[in-house]
Amino acid sequence: MNNDSIVAKIDALKKAKGAVILVHNYQLGEIQDIADFVGDSLELSQKAAATRAKLIVFCGVHFMAETAAIIAPGSKVVLPDLHAGCPMADMITADGLRRMKEQLPGRPVVCYVNSTAEVKAESDICCTSANAVKVVESLPDEEVIFVPDQYLGYYVQQQTGKRIHFWPGYCPTHARILPEHILSLKAEHPAAMAMVHPECRPEVAAVADAVLSTGGMIRYAKQPEIKEFIVGTEMGIIHRLRKENPGKKFYPVSEQAVCPNMKLITLDKVLYSLETEAHEVTVSEEVAEKAKRAIERMLEIA
Repeated sequence: MNNDSIVAKIDALKKAKGAVILVHNYQLGEIQDIADFVGDSLELSQKAAATRAKLIVFCGVHFMAETAAIIAPGSKVVLPDLHAGCPMADMITADGLRRMKEQLPGRPVVCYVNSTAEVKAESDICCTSANAVKVVESLPDEEVIFVPDQYLGYYVQQQTGKRIHFWPGYCPTHARILPEHILSLKAEHPAAMAMVHPECRPEVAAVADAVLSTGGMIRYAKQPEIKEFIVGTEMGIIHRLRKENPGKKFYPVSEQAVCPNMKLITLDKVLYSLETEAHEVTVSEEVAEKAKRAIERMLEIA
């Protein structure tokens, strides 16, 4: 089948099954185009919490589908490709976090959503890149454990003035972005505003004009007075930026800023998931109950 036929089948099956397709900003353009909603991790969590759909087809990576399964227990959540994982999420375990908590007793744990359900269950509150500063500011404590992204944690520390105890995790895709990438593009396009993700290295954030989540980038790009942007995050977002801002120019900061896991989901895999409801993502009741408290605390603040 060609893509048009696959899209038509997806649309028909979605309606017949009462399904909703949630898609992250880093997905392939053709996947974004079939979505009921495209967003960042916070926005997708909010949509999952609010949906009454019987079936959620989550086009992202595994931890995102887990979060949806936790906060939308009335829905069946499927991930079109179970190999779509997150290297950062794999850098921390629940046992590792428990050991860190033993070494730093009494400090609250702020857990970036890019983590497994088991890690969330050991945490006090979750955050996304969009609300990490707000979440940490909401805590009365002056010292906080922040897992697993050290670069987002460093950014939060700079913004809040609180002492952050980092886990040494990072996003390999964002870590490949270097200051010279930004500076080179600024030299080529002096009118362009450089926006980078807070998962980038601190030295990258230091030469950017704005440090923003993907949702923040989408909103920032709509400013009518700015016509050119340097985009320092995973290249999948370029599709949406160009689609929603015709006439503006977007320069990806590096051709290497690609997350291979985000690119595993294809139209035929989405169709297969809708046809068979395959690759359901579930979380044990005990873990889900604990993790849900941390996620709901975040959503209350958001």
